[in-house]
Amino acid sequence: MTSQSRMPAHPFRKIVITLAAAVFAASLAGCAGTPTRESAGEYIDNSFITAKVKTALLGADDLSSGNISVASFKGKVQLSGFVPSEADKLRAEAVARDVEGVKTVTNAIEIKGR
Repeated sequence: MTSQSRMPAHPFRKIVITLAAAVFAASLAGCAGTPTRESAGEYIDNSFITAKVKTALLGADDLSSGNISVASFKGKVQLSGFVPSEADKLRAEAVARDVEGVKTVTNAIEIKGR
């Protein structure tokens, strides 16, 4: 016998392939709306925002800001580092929010006792 008999495809296999294709397509669609790169202009803008936030934090007399790091991407600012009190954490966030060009602030600062 030279011809091989073909077994019908199992229905479960078709379902798995269909679901896998749907998940793959959905993941590609999700990536299209979330760019992770900046243009040269956006990079300069965000560097400027980062510098302005750092300057504002250093200029706040009522804030211990020596251990606060600032990063920004597309106007979204993230604060991280350590401060001695909850009041300093909240004050740092308020100072950052008041800087022109800042759209949102994520406050990941941790409180570290002395």
